[in-house]
Amino acid sequence: MLKMKSEDLIPSRYMQTCDIPIEEFKVEPFTMVIFGGTGDLSKRKLLPALFHLYQENELPGGFSVLGLARSPMSDEQYRRLIEEAVEGAHENSFDARAWEEFSKHLFFLPGNFEGNENYENLCSKVNQIGTPSSQGRKEVIYYLALPPQATPLVVGQLRNQGLCQGVWNTKIIVEKPFGRDFSSAVKLNEILRIAFEEHQIYRIDHYLGKETVQNIIFLRFSNSIFEQLWNRRYIDNVQITVAEDLGVENRASFYEQSGVVRDIVQNHILQLIGLVAMEPPIGFAGDFIRDEKVKVFRSIHPMDEESVDRFVVWGQYGPGKISGKDVPGYREERGVAPDSNTQTFFAAKFHFANWRWAGVPFYVRTGKRMAKRLTEIAVEFNQPPLRLFGRTCDVLEPNVLVLTIQPEEKISLRFGVKYPYAANQIYSVHMDFSYRETFGVTVHPAYERLLIDCMKGDLTLFVREDQVEAMWEVVDPIIARWERMPPTKFPNYPAGSWGPAEAHHLLEQEGRRWITG
Repeated sequence: MLKMKSEDLIPSRYMQTCDIPIEEFKVEPFTMVIFGGTGDLSKRKLLPALFHLYQENELPGGFSVLGLARSPMSDEQYRRLIEEAVEGAHENSFDARAWEEFSKHLFFLPGNFEGNENYENLCSKVNQIGTPSSQGRKEVIYYLALPPQATPLVVGQLRNQGLCQGVWNTKIIVEKPFGRDFSSAVKLNEILRIAFEEHQIYRIDHYLGKETVQNIIFLRFSNSIFEQLWNRRYIDNVQITVAEDLGVENRASFYEQSGVVRDIVQNHILQLIGLVAMEPPIGFAGDFIRDEKVKVFRSIHPMDEESVDRFVVWGQYGPGKISGKDVPGYREERGVAPDSNTQTFFAAKFHFANWRWAGVPFYVRTGKRMAKRLTEIAVEFNQPPLRLFGRTCDVLEPNVLVLTIQPEEKISLRFGVKYPYAANQIYSVHMDFSYRETFGVTVHPAYERLLIDCMKGDLTLFVREDQVEAMWEVVDPIIARWERMPPTKFPNYPAGSWGPAEAHHLLEQEGRRWITG
């Protein structure tokens, strides 16, 4: 048997043999300007994440955070408002002394986003509270924690007032959805590109900050036992589940306009597909990885109307039980039209037109008010061609590699062993890896990782312009078919279930089944 020696390894100018040590980045003093600083995202995610980073000594001494919103309030009033939100987010771990120090970096500027005067006030406030970097210029990060329709307005005003380039070193973080369809995404990208350079634009998808999502790359490309099997010859199918047990909560107005495909499939699920299906990058620089994901999106077979009708399942939840408690159906949720046809569930089968994945189906499903909160990727390997263990083992469980992203981040491999003292009886067991149990740590929320990456100028985990447009090209034909032929039998699955029966039939008609549920 031939063995590769270290001197046989092919060198790369983009990768070193010992890239494992963490690269040292210096986070310069910065000012983060949060448009929508009193909104739900700011209170639930951004400010708690920044506070925790401060507690972990991840932030430089000269940082400042400036919240912008219409509500008239002082810096102190804003600090008290955010303190309540952060204390609720951190529950029993809230450190009042650390908060007192952190809050000194927190400021507020009232006003709307339309008037020129407010941007003049913004410029004055940043110059007042900001600390220059080691290069002598102020680092400013704009975070648009706003409804998507407000993005063009704010970006246009920043450009008109000369606050995008020149006066400061600036970056802008844009939340999804990135447009409503392909054409609107192109227009939004044009608006952003006129005002900022692409290297200044951070389109954030918080799923990419989750540790297990990032670990897909390491699992594949650092373990030859997996990468050599990661193709159509050895893999039967791939399943991606993004299930939520919650309903629409307070997002009914947004959800009525978007539905599950725009909310989850176009971004989160396609990004997971990109990481699972991508080819090895030539290096770990951000654009090398993003280049490979774009190739994946462009290799997905486009769906015509016939394909949508055959390979897509839609759903909307009705009344049911979650954790033993009665919950209303989607049409009974506050803010939802009583005859709404908005989809809350989606399942589909995707195929690829490339050598690695030709003929391997990728099944995806996502929905609200499902049996439990779960995000996982299941890679099911081909069965052996012969049964060697007799008729007592007619049901042979396939080998499955499962990457669980939430609620607990872990990786599990299912394989068969002989059951003790039994004749030719196979028993399926799991070999599990858990971040919490192995490393004794709780993985930090995704927003913390992504915020730090933005401060460092690392774009690897952010979505590039061409990715956005390629992802819309995948889902636009599906959405168009839906809008022309909406189903008439909604709701079609009870809350607390795994979705419509048709989602199970999608796999069962081909002799497969969902790994979970």
